[in-house]
Amino acid sequence: MEQPIKERTVFISDNIQIIMRENSSPENYVKSYFSEGKSSFNLLFLLSPNIHLNANHCKTQFTFKKNQYILYYTTEECQAELWTNDETLKYLQIQIKYQYIFNLIDAESNRESKEILKRMIDNQFVFLHKETPPDMTVEMHMILREIINYRRKGIMQKLFVEAKIIKLLILIFEQFNEKNTAEDLSKTPLIIKKFVDENFHRNLKIEEISKILGINETKIRKEFKIHYQKTIIDYISELRMLKAKKMIVNKDLMIKEIAIDCGYEYVQNFTRAFKKKFGVSPEKLRTNFPEEQKNHR
Repeated sequence: MEQPIKERTVFISDNIQIIMRENSSPENYVKSYFSEGKSSFNLLFLLSPNIHLNANHCKTQFTFKKNQYILYYTTEECQAELWTNDETLKYLQIQIKYQYIFNLIDAESNRESKEILKRMIDNQFVFLHKETPPDMTVEMHMILREIINYRRKGIMQKLFVEAKIIKLLILIFEQFNEKNTAEDLSKTPLIIKKFVDENFHRNLKIEEISKILGINETKIRKEFKIHYQKTIIDYISELRMLKAKKMIVNKDLMIKEIAIDCGYEYVQNFTRAFKKKFGVSPEKLRTNFPEEQKNHR
């Protein structure tokens, strides 16, 4: 049974081509093909669920959920295959020639522009996370709707479409950078915690942690507090107190030795912190702790 195909060329110029395509079939299997021009950037917005893409030029299959997209670069003219096991396969393709993007970004003007173009050519914007394609934002949806529904022709349409494509690219770059920043931030508390876990017995200061790890002091305080719901100073103190309690109960060391071993230069500061934490002084805990329990710990 032949599949009904709805294809509309939304816009076409020397540098840009926009095609809206919708295939449907009651048999719950729909297949579609689209061409990729030589030396072109392709923005593909997947508007129905469970779409599979077979890109022959890179010998890779991608799977998309509804409202995901990719931006990728092809060096040679080729054809890609899309299919789904649902009733409808709907997507919008924006194809942009390399030279247009090169001129738009002004790649030779500065290092940042050159780096952005390189990322685009290397297809670093295909997946924001390597496992999953990026999701379309509400603003991206609105821009696509405006492009599809724009009714004027000629130079006004050209200017309108080009302005909207620039906005789409800005949103993609921003989303990419936000994801990278979020990933970096998520690692920061773990790095700090690992360092503290290994060094809490030393006379640690935030300034020293900052210098050794190469992380801003404010960022250390903020990210650690957000992730662990406690300050880094409180966490260090907690580790020290737990270690001190275990040593007091299990070892016949002088309280002063335990204080030094737990990172306290002055025993009175150690005693004060210990009593605040456990409600009893180190000496009293040792005195009150049954000898037989101590020998079996």
